[in-house]
Parts: sequence; structure tokens; C-alpha cells
Amino acid sequence: QVRLVESGGGLVQPGGSLRLSCVASGSLFSSYTMGWYRQAPGLERELVAVISSCGYTTYADSVKGRFTISRDNALKMVYLQMNSLKPDDTAVYYCNANWIVVKGDYWGQGTQVTVSS
Repeated sequence: QVRLVESGGGLVQPGGSLRLSCVASGSLFSSYTMGWYRQAPGLERELVAVISSCGYTTYADSVKGRFTISRDNALKMVYLQMNSLKPDDTAVYYCNANWIVVKGDYWGQGTQVTVSS
């Protein structure tokens, strides 16, 4: 019952920046923990960053200090600001909404991020 649509992916050179956006449709957005995950070809999907309903954030060690996750509950959006991008950041990035109390877990379709010179 929650639809997530990502945008903002693209091709960027190493050291560049990109901002991903995810807009949600559905009710009780503010109750969900929102996250960004990524998956490179042949690899498992991994957590990049999460932000709780209270605004607490957690980052993967590989992106800590470079990426920033934020949310706007009024607009039902979550963002991922990516700076100092590296080729290893190349992946499909997915937006996720999770609310364990009601067993809610939803995913967007993904947006491609390619870091290459």
C-alpha cells in the first residue's frame, strides 16, 4: 500500500555529487523508517543509510562522511545527498520504507548511479 519512486540517478565523474530523491504515496509516512540501499551487479543488496521516524540516522561505513540521508515528512520524501563519489558507489539505488510494527516493508523500482570517468 506504499508506493516509492526514486529519481536523481545518473552518470557522474569520480569526486562528483548527486542527490537522490524518493517520493512516497500512502498513509502514515512519518511512522516509517526510511532507507537507501544499493545493489551492484553480482553483489548482494546492501544498506547505505537509514533514517528513523525520529530522525536518527545510520550509515554504512563505506559512505560515512560522504553521504547524508534526510526526510521531509510533510512532502513524504526522503533524500540521499552523495558527495565525493567513487567508482565503487556505482549501483542501483533503492528507496525503502519499513514499519516493523505493522510488518510493512516496501521498495521502489531503483535508480541507476554510475560513477565513472
